[in-house]
Amino acid sequence: MLIDCQGRSAQEINRALRESLAAGEREVTLLHPGARHNLAVGLLQPCRIRIAGSAGYYAAGLCDGPEVEIEGSAGWGVAENLMSGRVVVRGNAGNSAAATMRGGLVAVAGHAGARAGIAMKGGTLVIGGDTGYMTGFMMQKGTLVIGGNAGDALGDSLYEGRIFIAGEIASLGNDAQIASMEPDDRAFLADLAAMIPLALPDPDAYRKVASARGLYHFDRRDFARWREAL
Repeated sequence: MLIDCQGRSAQEINRALRESLAAGEREVTLLHPGARHNLAVGLLQPCRIRIAGSAGYYAAGLCDGPEVEIEGSAGWGVAENLMSGRVVVRGNAGNSAAATMRGGLVAVAGHAGARAGIAMKGGTLVIGGDTGYMTGFMMQKGTLVIGGNAGDALGDSLYEGRIFIAGEIASLGNDAQIASMEPDDRAFLADLAAMIPLALPDPDAYRKVASARGLYHFDRRDFARWREAL
């Protein structure tokens, strides 16, 4: 099934997409997307969506079940709050890629902007290239894999979850630390490389970042010292 986006608003495109899925179509291609915002959002059933070009902000957000492939790049917030399914971006992604995702897989072949994977609560985010500052901020669960370099404050206020990085780290965030790589970590990375259509470094090239768990507990004495300092 083909849907030509040319001359249509995002609302019209998404309405046509939903009508196609409701009629039983399970593979839909969006032609001439023109980097429009909010394409293929709120899809709640298994299906395959191909966006034949670049997408704007919040593509494939609020989805549960679809497989979405963006053949170009994506703007801010791609795959935000993904519950399950798979989103592949063949180009680069803007800020906040896969923010608050809870399940499924998001794979960005190129680079990602700042705050990728913030507040992740599950699933796997893979960035083949570099990523910006505060990637993995307040991550609570899931796995983040970075094939390139990371900007400042990687894993800031990280609670749980794993971050694997093959490149350089500009700086670690609050309560993030380098942790030892376990055999199951390397096995996970090897399985992941075989499962997704991206070229990733060898599992031995990665370092692991995890929570130091210093922010798990609130200490009134610390709060009193902060008030005195202010």
